[in-house]
Amino acid sequence: MVSIAEPIAKPASRYRFILDRRDVLGSVMVAPAILYVLLLVGLPFLLAVYYSVSAYTIYDPSWHFVGLSNFRQIVSNPVFQDTLANTFLFTFGSQFLGLVLGKFGALLLMRPFPGRTIVRALIILPWAVPIALATVAWEWMFDSLYSVINWTLISLGIITRSEAPNWLGNPHLAMLCVIVVNAWRFFPFAIVIFLAGMTSIPQDVIDAATVDGAGFWRRNYQIVLPMIMPIVAVGLIFGIVFTFTDLSVVFLLTNGGPVGATSVLGFEGFQVGIVSGDVSHGAAISLFMLPVLFFVVVGMLRFIRRREI
Repeated sequence: MVSIAEPIAKPASRYRFILDRRDVLGSVMVAPAILYVLLLVGLPFLLAVYYSVSAYTIYDPSWHFVGLSNFRQIVSNPVFQDTLANTFLFTFGSQFLGLVLGKFGALLLMRPFPGRTIVRALIILPWAVPIALATVAWEWMFDSLYSVINWTLISLGIITRSEAPNWLGNPHLAMLCVIVVNAWRFFPFAIVIFLAGMTSIPQDVIDAATVDGAGFWRRNYQIVLPMIMPIVAVGLIFGIVFTFTDLSVVFLLTNGGPVGATSVLGFEGFQVGIVSGDVSHGAAISLFMLPVLFFVVVGMLRFIRRREI
């Protein structure tokens, strides 16, 4: 009889054996993200803390420790107080408007109609389009001479040419404009959140509420909304954090004007720290957003935890 020799298995590589371990492989996969956060978030944060407790400026680069005096100075500054109020108005106004638009948009997209798949794909464009390109388009729409909004209102006979508003020149209208533009950016994200939440609700719950006599409004605001509140709240937290720290819409659309009526903390920190060269006060303004966002987020999380879903 002829015996067939079995091939001898080669010893497994040491590196392959190490990567077969789930904890090691998970750490290797997460390491790039952690490194990204440390380099692009952690390091600038430490530099901001370093500069905020000093008297560092581009005109006097010598570092002198001044403690919390920079924070006391900016808090007592009336310009900073107005900027902080504008930031809250801009953030919560745009988030509220975006959630309302997202809710009704999701209700419309839940209904079957021809071309719904295409509309669902195109609805994400305001969120995906470059903010600089979108803001330039909105700037033309709000232009005092060539505004398509004013032209439409005049054509419909709602206002006369002499009554046409100067959207970006009036302090109250300018704030409304930046809120509308930011809500326009946010509402596709809100639609996705509401769609994800509403499609996860069992149809039996909706059918039972309908049989019990619940109408459209009662089903949506007493049954559906409380059930999807955790999902909506998480999306709202992300929206508040990104909006509170954002300066792109204000910088591109109004440049903080008119007369600082639309200036927000991110824009004010950029103007003071980069444009004016007062790095220490600019860093203090930027760091002031951290505790404010911390208390807002913690408050929302506690509110979600206490709700009975």
